[in-house]
Amino acid sequence: MGDQELYQKIGQLLVDAGPADARKMIVRAELFSEGDGGKYEFDYVNQTGELNWFDPDGRAVGDLTELLVQLRDYFSDNNLTAGESIWSGCVITLDVDGMKFGIEFNYSK
Repeated sequence: MGDQELYQKIGQLLVDAGPADARKMIVRAELFSEGDGGKYEFDYVNQTGELNWFDPDGRAVGDLTELLVQLRDYFSDNNLTAGESIWSGCVITLDVDGMKFGIEFNYSK
C-alpha cells in the first residue's frame, strides 16, 4: 500500500470516528517504538469555532495505530528519511469540509 492510500485511509478513519459536528480535527500521535500502540490526543473544532476534544472508540485507535505504523514502515522501506532517523510521532490535521489532509512528522532527538 502506498503513502497516498494510507493518507486516505487515515483521513476516512478520522471522519468516521470523529464527532458529527467536527469541521476540523487535530490528532497528536506518539507511536511506541515497538509499533504496538501509542499516545494520542484528539481535538476538533466544531461548527461555531469552539475547540473541543473527543475520544474515539478503542477499535478506531487501534486501526489508526496500525495505519501509522504502516506509514512509518513505508517511509523506512522506501528510504524517505533523508538520512535522518525515522519519525516517532506526528500531528495530523483534517479540514472536514474541504477534505484537506495534512501531516507533520516529529522526530526523536
